[in-house]
Amino acid sequence: MDLHSDLYGKALLDFHQGNYTEDIIVLSATMEDDVLPLPYLFRPYDQMPILEKKALQLSKGSVLDIGAGAGSHSLYLEEKGLEITALDQSPGAIQVLQERLEKSNSKVVQENIWDHKQQYDTILMLMNGTGIFSKLQKVSSCLEKLKKLLQRNGQILIDSSDLRFLYEDDEDGGLWVDPSKEYYGEVSFSLQYKRTESASFDWLYMDYELLKSYATKAGFEVELVEKGAHYDYLARLSIS
Repeated sequence: MDLHSDLYGKALLDFHQGNYTEDIIVLSATMEDDVLPLPYLFRPYDQMPILEKKALQLSKGSVLDIGAGAGSHSLYLEEKGLEITALDQSPGAIQVLQERLEKSNSKVVQENIWDHKQQYDTILMLMNGTGIFSKLQKVSSCLEKLKKLLQRNGQILIDSSDLRFLYEDDEDGGLWVDPSKEYYGEVSFSLQYKRTESASFDWLYMDYELLKSYATKAGFEVELVEKGAHYDYLARLSIS
């Protein structure tokens, strides 16, 4: 995301500090613009989608919550007594996390995940976790890096969606996609908050079979944990 303006972090801080007046608008040239409601980013466990609940239930040991945001997942796992590291690059998100996570078994880290060194039993990559790969050509190197962050018998719990449904022709089943793209799940977004727009950033959605192919080549065992209601899924990547 655009860290220079940190619109995401500013929005989180506004909500956290009781200054909520509007939501984040997600802009895209290839998809319909969408609204990201700030209350949703602070949702409690009982308001989370099934895939997120499943991932939290499967979390164990020391946990790295990548892109922790407002800390909804970290807070729940903290209450379960797990050792949590909530990682984010956004300065605003870091301030929110520091104020929300209070127990001694939680740690807040402002860092790019690709610079991180510590190892964990569970790595959480939720709310379209494949997005941080940004481009298909980066997936292999990113998976190799993530593998180094796992303890022996560790696991990565990651979700994503298959965007095929956006481009499928109902008559012949063909795909109408931008031929300049390597893969139809490659998209670009920008954020708009309080009349300010961020710089554009790349984001990657991966269908399960494609993720499985890349992860298997990287030496992971891959399991489809559960399918969601709208072309989404939760996968577990592990190394015996």
